[in-house]
Amino acid sequence: MRTTLNLDEHILVSARRRAADEGVSLARVIENALCESLAKPKARCETVRMITASGNGVKPGVDLDNGRSLLDIMDEPS
Repeated sequence: MRTTLNLDEHILVSARRRAADEGVSLARVIENALCESLAKPKARCETVRMITASGNGVKPGVDLDNGRSLLDIMDEPS
């Protein structure tokens, strides 16, 4: 199957060099690299344990969707 790819100049130069070194076509080098990349298992993100506090929820009058209001509340003396 034919397709067009836009490759970074440095990648193309390296791929052409690899093809010449191995005595294969540029298409074969690109196909092999793509197959190798697709064969790798997808990296899993590490599970993060969130530490939460129990309580009665948000303080009365606090609007978590209003950043300005939150800043004002945080600046209030305790």
